[in-house]
Amino acid sequence: MQLSPRTIGASGATLTAVIWGGQFIVARSAFPHLSPVWMTALRYLLAGALLLTLLLVREPGALRDVRRDPRAGRVLAYGVVGFAGFNLLAFVGLQHSNPEPASLIVSTMPLLTGFVLWAKLGRRPSRVTWVVAAVALVGVGTVLTDGHLDRLVTGGLGWGEGLVLLGATCWVVYTTGAAEVPEWSPLRYTAVSAASGGLAALAVAVVLTMTGVLSAPGAGDVAAAWWQLAYLVVPGALVAVLSWNAAARTLGAQDVSLFINLVPVTTFAVEAVRGQAPHPAEVAGALLTVAALFAGNLLGRRRPAAPTAPAEPAVERRVPAGTMTA
Repeated sequence: MQLSPRTIGASGATLTAVIWGGQFIVARSAFPHLSPVWMTALRYLLAGALLLTLLLVREPGALRDVRRDPRAGRVLAYGVVGFAGFNLLAFVGLQHSNPEPASLIVSTMPLLTGFVLWAKLGRRPSRVTWVVAAVALVGVGTVLTDGHLDRLVTGGLGWGEGLVLLGATCWVVYTTGAAEVPEWSPLRYTAVSAASGGLAALAVAVVLTMTGVLSAPGAGDVAAAWWQLAYLVVPGALVAVLSWNAAARTLGAQDVSLFINLVPVTTFAVEAVRGQAPHPAEVAGALLTVAALFAGNLLGRRRPAAPTAPAEPAVERRVPAGTMTA
C-alpha cells in the first residue's frame, strides 16, 4: 500500500512532536552545566555543521545555488528568528518555569500560526482549523491541569512562560517562511537556516560572556552534559526539524502546527514514566488531543485545495512531498 503525501506528512509531524516533547525535560536537566544561551549556541553550531555536510553530500551544487538565490538573505533571517529566537527564548523561559507549563505554551502554535498567516496574507484560517486547534488545546489543558481548566487562568503566567510564548511565535514565523522557497528541498532550507541560527546564537553567547552576564562553559561542563547535547542535536535538531519542515511543505504551515499539541502530551507521558501516574482526567485529555489531530488531518484530506493566484506570495502554497525542522 502506497501512503499518501498527507499521511507521510502527518507521520513526520507526529515524530517531531514526540521528540520535542522530551526536549524540555532533557534540556532542563542540563542547566546545572550549560546556560540556555550556550546550550543553544552549541546545539545549532553542531547541528548546522552536520546538516551542511549532509547537504553537500546529497546536493553537491546546493551552496552555489544558494549564493545566487536572491531569497537566500530572507532564509538566513528566518533561521535567526526560528533557531536562535525560539531556542534562546524558550530555554531561558524554561529556566524560570517547568517542562509542563512550557510545553503547554508551545501547544498554542496552531493559534499563533493563524494570526501570523492572517498578518502576512490577510487570509483568515479555515473554520475547521480553528475548531480543531481549540479542541486539541482543551485536551492539552486537561492533561496538564488534571481536569481543572480554571487553573490556566487562576494560576497566572510568569515571565518565564511569556518568553516561551515569544519563542513559539518565532518558530511559527520560521515555519511559514519555508513556503517562500518552494523549490528548495527541506534539507537545503533546514541546513542553511540552522547554520545562520547557530551563528546568531553564538554571537549572543559571546557578547553576553564578554560583558560578564554569562560564564563560558568549560570542557568539563560540556562533557557533563554530553548526552543532553547528543539528544538535542541528533533527534532534537537533525531528525525532528527535517521531519517538521517536510511535513510543513506537504500539509501547510497551519495544519502542521496542529501536531505541536502532542508536545505537552509527550512531556506528560515521560514524567508519568518517571513515577507520576496519570489521573483519569489526564488520560481523557490526551485522548481528546489525539482525536482532534486525527480528525483535523482527515478533514484536511477531504478539503479541496484552494487555487493559488499567480501574483500572490507562495507562503501557504502546498507542494508535492519529497522536498525535506524544536
